[in-house]
Amino acid sequence: MNDEIDHDARDAADAVFAALLARVGEGSPRPRLAPTRRAVELLGDPHRAAPVIHITGTNGKTSTSRMIESLLRASGLRTGLLTSPHLERFTERIRIDGEPIDDEAVARNWDEILPFITIVDVELEQAGEAPLTFFEVLTAFAFACFADAPVDVVVLEVGMGGEWDSTNVADGQVAVFTPIALDHEGRLGSTIEAIARTKSGIIKPAASVVTAIQPDEALAVLEEAADMTESTLAVEGDAFAVLDSKVAVGGQLVTIRGLAGEYADLQLPLFGRHQAENAAVAVAAVEAFIGGGSVRLADSVVAQGLGGASSPGRLQVVGADPTIIVDAAHNPHGAAALVAGLEEYFDFDEVAFVFGVLADKDVAGIVNALARRPGPFVVTAPESDRAVPAEQLGVYVADRIGDDRVSVEPRLDDALDEARTWAAEAPRRAVVVAGSIALVGEAMLIAADREWGR
Repeated sequence: MNDEIDHDARDAADAVFAALLARVGEGSPRPRLAPTRRAVELLGDPHRAAPVIHITGTNGKTSTSRMIESLLRASGLRTGLLTSPHLERFTERIRIDGEPIDDEAVARNWDEILPFITIVDVELEQAGEAPLTFFEVLTAFAFACFADAPVDVVVLEVGMGGEWDSTNVADGQVAVFTPIALDHEGRLGSTIEAIARTKSGIIKPAASVVTAIQPDEALAVLEEAADMTESTLAVEGDAFAVLDSKVAVGGQLVTIRGLAGEYADLQLPLFGRHQAENAAVAVAAVEAFIGGGSVRLADSVVAQGLGGASSPGRLQVVGADPTIIVDAAHNPHGAAALVAGLEEYFDFDEVAFVFGVLADKDVAGIVNALARRPGPFVVTAPESDRAVPAEQLGVYVADRIGDDRVSVEPRLDDALDEARTWAAEAPRRAVVVAGSIALVGEAMLIAADREWGR
């Protein structure tokens, strides 16, 4: 009987996702806040039901969000976490106390909010505007789910940008910035300064602002925004820092100087110096939230919070014999971090990149970063209407790194088989799937289905 109930609940949750997909997708966000504000107003302002830590940036947002959430949970708080996109199921995006929201709660909350979403759609139509988008509805839905749970604190990852992103209807007590670089230029601007200005819109009056190390032009924008809102600004390298990072089994040992104290020899089960930097930002953000940056967190809280952190799809090993690593590097900054992580934490002589991208990405910049590693590129495409077709992408990549390093397999499973065959022919070879979060999610499902991790 329970299996039947679970099956019905999953079907209902999948139907909710299908209803969301019928709307304008995440690749085409509307630069507006009024419709989301109207939706949450009709829902009784669930975005005000719990304090918010708001996270934006170009790379590292999801990893940092997950570490912040883990630290808060280790502190004894009941948490809500919204991240995007998902890797396997959309319920991953909305987490309650560390777990994906259950299917029954998805179906129940959807039934409760749908009449109000319909009201907003009708009002928009009457005003000659487009209906609520996928992400606008998802954001309102997540707030309703968090209020229903209920939670003590919400960790909120921006979908795109900041100023006009749907999540910005909430007022973050703490505004967090991961590294800002060029990405989504068509939506956010063609310079780092312009992108930083859009992202700085999440800073609300008298907030605590915590930022990773930034390019000078981005930091200047954040300093100006903090000054205008009378917010406090804590910058990595000055107010807090990574003091040490050493390779360890399953990840790294890190020592962090936070806003209110030092935390030594912490086990972080994630690879890459950039993850140590993300951890420092997360610790500072939680210090800012819990004690205004003046109260040191308990050693046990930090050890448990970082030790229990995970970041699926980021330098994650999903297969063995040969090793298969997935990483959601979908812009040059992320690709450079991937290559640095491979060089520091692994000892492969060569890697085969299984590579696919979406059409709005800086393909040349990503390829230039990845091509520093010797080995072939097996070009493919994720299952997305925004994907660059494999044959077209293959020609583009070959023009940049040479025909001898490039092959094309339109189907991801075939691309993985080809790359695994190459990697098995010599020791110290591996397969790395990169270029698209959608591609990484599909690869993880294939690896799990074929039990390559065992």
